[in-house]
Amino acid sequence: MAITKLSDEGAKIQIGKASFPQPFASGLEYAAPARGPWNIVHLGMLIPESHEIFVCAQSCLRGVVLTAAEMGALDRFSTVTIEESNVLTGNMEAQIIDGVSQIIEEMENQPRAVLVYTSCIHHFMACDLSLVYQTLRQKFPHIDFTDCYMTPTFRQTISPDALMRRQMYSLLKPLPIEENRINIIGGALPLMAEAEIKSLPHKNGYFVGELANCRVYEQYLDLARAAWNISFIPAAIPAGEDLQKRLGQKHLYLPLSYDYRQIQECLQKLEHALHLPAFDTKDKIRQAEHALEIAGKTVGDTPIFIDYTATTRPLGLARMLLEHGFHVAGVYVDVLSDEDKEDFIWLQKEAADLPLYATVHPKSGLLARRQPRNTEDKVLAIGQKAAYFTNTPYFVNLVEGGGLYGFDGIIKLAAWMIEAMLNEKDTREIIQVKGWGCCG
Repeated sequence: MAITKLSDEGAKIQIGKASFPQPFASGLEYAAPARGPWNIVHLGMLIPESHEIFVCAQSCLRGVVLTAAEMGALDRFSTVTIEESNVLTGNMEAQIIDGVSQIIEEMENQPRAVLVYTSCIHHFMACDLSLVYQTLRQKFPHIDFTDCYMTPTFRQTISPDALMRRQMYSLLKPLPIEENRINIIGGALPLMAEAEIKSLPHKNGYFVGELANCRVYEQYLDLARAAWNISFIPAAIPAGEDLQKRLGQKHLYLPLSYDYRQIQECLQKLEHALHLPAFDTKDKIRQAEHALEIAGKTVGDTPIFIDYTATTRPLGLARMLLEHGFHVAGVYVDVLSDEDKEDFIWLQKEAADLPLYATVHPKSGLLARRQPRNTEDKVLAIGQKAAYFTNTPYFVNLVEGGGLYGFDGIIKLAAWMIEAMLNEKDTREIIQVKGWGCCG
């Protein structure tokens, strides 16, 4: 019997023929078993001394319960199960109030804050959540409550990820502003200490706060004292805008980039906002060029695959590597952001044959993956999904930028590429860990 090879049509396209911002048709989706990106459970756990309560149907709870269990945080996690009777009797408000109250009252040590995650059904039924939170705050005045959402069926103007990153800071209350304090907001992982938007303010006397570095609730609340909130990923912009509106903190968006010109522009904006002395970027650029040159000698012509879970700017990274002589063989990305557009246009012109691969297309999980067998077949992946789809043990285990930013981020990434080329990783063991880095 003849075996017909599965066509990759619909799951792969050359960037020169792709449409912006959606290179692939949407439809039935596949979920690759690369689980390093953080979800709403991991993000909520960043708030110290807090407790999460998910109010959902039993089938919806399975995934979030497993997330809490895997990260060893079941002591900070509870559930209230919605049943058919709750829908039929219309007692959704009472169920949340009674369920959350029972959980809190049975705790030996009550939390400083409670994050209540409501689900799709509450909003379909127009549940009066204002009444719910008002009642809970009156009943437990010593606890801060905030609303969080597990609503994957909604098509919203703000993505679920951005909504959660906004709500991470919703418990902050107005405090006296201190001009020598700034926050880096929105990231799951703390920025590396050497990242310019962090190191430059610190060297000039600023205290730099980050939620990921808060260990007690008072440190979290003190984030409200900062004069500026600096975000660097698109999903964090709503958080910065909300804090500016609610607390009067100024917001500065300095996007993650691999383009020297844009990095310089971001640093100039930072210097102007914080009245910092001018930073001479020439030496940093020389260091970045040298680091990429050294990496190029190790990587050589090895095909490099990049995926969107490694960085919010996968096309920008692809462009930077191509401009420095690396062999970028493909990018795994399903939808392109507005920030990708300039790089998309450049790649369409200068690297029209560069393949884009869908990660969620149903064929993605069925297409034969590469099987490296010897040195000639070696593949270097940047990101867990790229490592999975190319079936390579040589990969940079990068999730959400990995704390890298600016020229220093490029220097470190070059070093990590060398390390990935020289040392095999246990891909299967690594990529099945949910929320890579959430437990330190």
